[in-house]
Amino acid sequence: MKRWIILIISLCATVVLLGCEVDALFLGAYIESQSDALKKPAGADDAPVSFTVESGETVTQIAGSLKALGLIKDTELFRRYLQYKGLDAGIQAGTYTLRQTMTIPEIALTLQHAETNEQQVTIPEGKRAEEVAAIVAEQTDISAEEFLQIAQVGWRGTDLLQKYPLLAQIPLTATLEGYLFPDTYRLPDQATAYDLIDRMVANFIAQVTPEVQQGITAQGLTLHEGITLASIVEREAVIATERPLIAGVYYNRLRDGWPLSADPTVQYALGYRPDEESWWKGQLFFSDLEVVSPYNTYRNQGLPPAPIASPGSGAIKAVATPEETDYYFFMVDCTLNNGTHVFAHNEAEHLENYTRCGGVLPSQD
Repeated sequence: MKRWIILIISLCATVVLLGCEVDALFLGAYIESQSDALKKPAGADDAPVSFTVESGETVTQIAGSLKALGLIKDTELFRRYLQYKGLDAGIQAGTYTLRQTMTIPEIALTLQHAETNEQQVTIPEGKRAEEVAAIVAEQTDISAEEFLQIAQVGWRGTDLLQKYPLLAQIPLTATLEGYLFPDTYRLPDQATAYDLIDRMVANFIAQVTPEVQQGITAQGLTLHEGITLASIVEREAVIATERPLIAGVYYNRLRDGWPLSADPTVQYALGYRPDEESWWKGQLFFSDLEVVSPYNTYRNQGLPPAPIASPGSGAIKAVATPEETDYYFFMVDCTLNNGTHVFAHNEAEHLENYTRCGGVLPSQD
């Protein structure tokens, strides 16, 4: 009886909402909630400001430069607005005339009209290397095969280790999974897979500041272990504000010797599902939890051997500065249906949450 209860609780402790439609739904809700902020310019000075977008700059870097010049106030809102409107891939290198009195939508549209021979690619958070490769091939002239060859094996034969000593912390058996930072990248017209991967790794290194590294170390993890946990948090959390709390739950399980029991690790172990045309199986069954893989955190104690996807800065920071909590369980809040979770301190509370959402335990002998 005990084993079945633990399986049920573990299975329902993590629920992942997948697909572009879900991503767009929650991104749209965020943009809608910021409608007033989008209508307000950053300042009252109508003097023209010369602004240059350099070749190779990411949207994150561009947003930072805009804020430094007083042209926007909120870099995250700027980046998410472009992503929601599909404008992030349209920014071109060149010089623009902007004003503090322009709103974020006005600036975003202005940045679409430079002459350039560049190509761009936008990588969302939480994608595994194979998905990233497919996105790269779809949006650029770089083939998925070329990208995966370097990301999974060939990178050790390049100068990346010499350029970025932090990568020496990656185990010899690991790929660059988790270290290819998700963002919008601008590339020369004849860019290679190495050119893109070099930019993605450089962006990752910029995100993992000394403060972030210290935070991860303070939790008793190596950097590689921290990025591994961040990749799981990225796949679990739909609402950004829940990331530190979800990280805190996982730290509790690790500290007390519990299996991590994270569904995304099982999905990663199962691999591509032709019937769903997805790398992430939508519904897991008890039989799935028995898959033999070092990534199956139901069968194996501790963290999987490497990241399962590309975490964004929010997930990485959540692992570096988790919320202290005495929760051990969580599941999607079925009453709100907006991606939020309900949390529980123990099995009894979690089972109550599960039952309230219509769950029924299987019969026991």
